[in-house]
Amino acid sequence: MTAPAAALVLTWPVVLVVLFGALLHASWNVLVKSSTDKALDTALIHLLGSLIALPLLLVVGLPGTASWPYILASVVIHIGYYIALTGAYKHGDMGLTYPLMRGVAPMLVAVSAVMTVGESLAPMAWAGVLGICVGVLVLGLSRHALDNRRATLFALANAVVIAVYTVIDALGARASGNAVQYVVALFVLDGWPFALLVLARRGRAAWPYARARWPVAAGGALASLGSYGIALWAMTRAPVATVAALRETSVLFAALLGTWLLKEQFTPRRALGTCVIVAGVMALRLA
Repeated sequence: MTAPAAALVLTWPVVLVVLFGALLHASWNVLVKSSTDKALDTALIHLLGSLIALPLLLVVGLPGTASWPYILASVVIHIGYYIALTGAYKHGDMGLTYPLMRGVAPMLVAVSAVMTVGESLAPMAWAGVLGICVGVLVLGLSRHALDNRRATLFALANAVVIAVYTVIDALGARASGNAVQYVVALFVLDGWPFALLVLARRGRAAWPYARARWPVAAGGALASLGSYGIALWAMTRAPVATVAALRETSVLFAALLGTWLLKEQFTPRRALGTCVIVAGVMALRLA
């Protein structure tokens, strides 16, 4: 069941679980960015996520009827998310687009949560949210990053979309009374609309690529399902704004994965961004 308002506290166990979810989120985004067909990989990951979630739904059961308007609204909004995500990765580097998407969204969530969820943050919590947002942007942006206007516009548009579906899903998970049931039902429906749009445009040419990529995409689907399930569960235990900000430490994990797997340099700017993010996380926990 959803925790009562007075019990919504960001404890260390919740922090650690959300950080693990952030690592999962970074993993599947690195997978999409490194692929040769970003739209098809995004479609494949989330279509497989729907198929994986289907038997889980038989185990956990359906969420409460009060949550279904939120689920349906989220499915529609996620179509825009996938379109903007693939557009951003198509036109710009992950080092630019991922921090913009994930760094701007938490502040939008924090502001909107005051009006929609009725949550008020302590000054230290606001400092933590701001610190994580600034750290994420410092981590990813460079002096020449904003030269790519198309990628920037896609990323900023997606930041708004992320903020909208985050608040909707937080409300829906709380209304359902069971965050696991909510996220599983969401994933059962979520993967189909965008996948069908992509497959309709690609036709039979998509199938050889899908057959070759499905084992890797299945790992991405599990990471996506686990990441968002953790986030929504955490939002029933802690304030939406703090969980949304903490989840965006995924940018830090993406930078570390890029250094490890893609042999990208861990520059002084990235080191500074890392320190600011860690300071933001500590401020959230101390709030």
